Amino acid sequence: MSHRRRSQPSHAAKPDPDPARPPLVVSPVPSTRLRWVDLAIVIALALATTLVYAQVRTHGFLTHDDPEYVTANPHVLQGLTSSGVAWAFTTGHDGNWFPLTWLSHMTDVQAFGVNAGAHHLVSLVLHLLSALLLFLVLRRMTGARWRSALVACLFALHPLHVESVAWVAERKDVLSGLFWMLTLLAYARYVERPGRGRYTVVLAAFGLGLMTKSMLVTLPLVLLLLDWWPLGRWSPTSGRRRIPATLVPLVREKLPLLALSATLSVVTFFAQRSGGTVASLDAAPLSERAANAVVSYVIYLRDLIWPVRLVIFYPLRPIDPWTALVAAAVIVAVSIGVVRAAASRPYLTVGWCWYLGTLVPVIGLIQVGSQSHADRYTYIPSIGIAVAAAWGLAEIVRRWSGLRMVVAGLAAAACLAAGVATWRLLPYWRTSEALFTHAIEARGDNYVAEFNLGLVRRSEGRLDEALAHYERAAAIRPSYPEAQNNIAEVLIVANRVPEALPHLAEALRLRPDLVDAHFNLGAASLEAGRPDAAAAAFRDALRLAPGNARVLTGLGRSLSQLRQLDEGIRLLQEAARREPDSPEAHGALATSLALAGRSRDARTEFAIAIRLQPANAQVHFDLGTLLAGEDRMSDAAGEFAEAVRLQPDYVRARVNLGSSLAAMGRYDEAIAQFTEALRLQPDLDEARRNLEVASDLKARAAKR
Repeated sequence: MSHRRRSQPSHAAKPDPDPARPPLVVSPVPSTRLRWVDLAIVIALALATTLVYAQVRTHGFLTHDDPEYVTANPHVLQGLTSSGVAWAFTTGHDGNWFPLTWLSHMTDVQAFGVNAGAHHLVSLVLHLLSALLLFLVLRRMTGARWRSALVACLFALHPLHVESVAWVAERKDVLSGLFWMLTLLAYARYVERPGRGRYTVVLAAFGLGLMTKSMLVTLPLVLLLLDWWPLGRWSPTSGRRRIPATLVPLVREKLPLLALSATLSVVTFFAQRSGGTVASLDAAPLSERAANAVVSYVIYLRDLIWPVRLVIFYPLRPIDPWTALVAAAVIVAVSIGVVRAAASRPYLTVGWCWYLGTLVPVIGLIQVGSQSHADRYTYIPSIGIAVAAAWGLAEIVRRWSGLRMVVAGLAAAACLAAGVATWRLLPYWRTSEALFTHAIEARGDNYVAEFNLGLVRRSEGRLDEALAHYERAAAIRPSYPEAQNNIAEVLIVANRVPEALPHLAEALRLRPDLVDAHFNLGAASLEAGRPDAAAAAFRDALRLAPGNARVLTGLGRSLSQLRQLDEGIRLLQEAARREPDSPEAHGALATSLALAGRSRDARTEFAIAIRLQPANAQVHFDLGTLLAGEDRMSDAAGEFAEAVRLQPDYVRARVNLGSSLAAMGRYDEAIAQFTEALRLQPDLDEARRNLEVASDLKARAAKR
């Protein structure tokens, strides 16, 4: 690394002969102390950002990705534990390696539980700190107060950044953004006075940043750009050499940072590939990826200037070749323009290269996921465009001083418009229903939006509507395994198991490692009375998700039905240990204990399950079955009746309730339950036989 001390700025330096063209080398301000105007800008920026984003405190978690990151992630829900920390540093969960992001979520749970508003406010604080640091770093590097303030304000308030701030699952964006700014600040200090200690701080900040999101791999190249402008450590236009002599030591200086970037890039690629998120060349040919990349560059640029119809997900669609050619022509034309202006306006070249370069990891050449582009990907790249715009406006003022107030008004209007647009966009992010309904209204067919609306309706118990949304998602994207799986899940709950099986087969054909599909196949097999097939499906799920309490519960139930009671009870006890608050695990354990003749232990587990989830119809049904086996028909009927009250379409509960009532001599009530069961499931022979028996018993009783 280079330890060359930069020359201090001289107040007696010869002025530039052409004031319209600023000198290439822009030295830092003589003093790094903040003045009262800078402090006022910091306070105003903090107040404006807080005012615009304060509404996130009332926002909830979303159905998309938030369960993976927080609400259904058992490691995160434990808070900060030694096992959780170890998991964070060793897991490639969700196709990524970002241990500090996981630790951030764990810390939030440790401090606030699953209070969504608190999680959102933490993201807001991180975003605010990044905006303030961006102002301070640019102010320190360039000495330009108001231009730095404009860039920071646009960064803080632009609606393209709503996705990063208002979505808990995107904590990695705002956290990595903070480390990006900290690295820039550490680098500015290092350039002012090079030394091993200060370089170590740069290296540490960058390393921590890479542990929050791999997109930071481009930061060493951005530092080289900043070495040119505004730091003035090298010039691509000085001398006749192709590679300026001053550039070589600066590249050598970045080698440790580049090594970290290369290592993290390899780790991320393999994590994403092992997680099944990297599309193959057969699924997404290189020509299609290149076309989407150049079009996305133009789309991001358009949305930075005119941010309308922003949604959470933009499906990957075929691109017309002419559209791709026009987009490529725009990129080439702008690039030629800024390169030709490099000598006199280096900020344009630096800003444009910042924008192009920092988008490379997410531009789609390595296709991860099925989105064409995403607003969150602009979080760091947008700074380059903002820098070019802010310094470009200053250039206009220098050339035509009479336009000073006009330019100042335009800058203020841009910040105000950004803040208003963000304020108006944020309410859509309050709930999943509002967010995904807006996505469909704004952009039309959207299989991710339909799928998530299905999740919302499923959580509300509106199965028919959930099924309709899942089916629309599958119709829009036939190769969507999660939609096929969830269609099957709803059909299983609705006792339409034969209809569910083809959807599960299709889901597993599309994605053989889909744990939920294996689990649902096991649940369907159990419902169909095939515990052997269920056990095989649950074992496949357990192989893919070792230690998953829900899968352990399913396998334990299957083995218990196969009369492998010791093994079944052991698995169910392990499930209850892993998830002490799982009513399903305690309920299934209670049922297995009852089958093993351990009625006292069974009643204890049933009491725990009902305490944890009083509205769980399955637990009441299983307890009723235990009580009926003990010939306590009145108590059994009460549990079956509660199961029916909680789930009116629970056919098995109605049949057992009818049998209990008939055993108590309450034939009219029993007949009513059998009749309703047959209305819900006309081909249920058991209900038909019991109805005949109850009717016969009623007739005999009437004769007596």
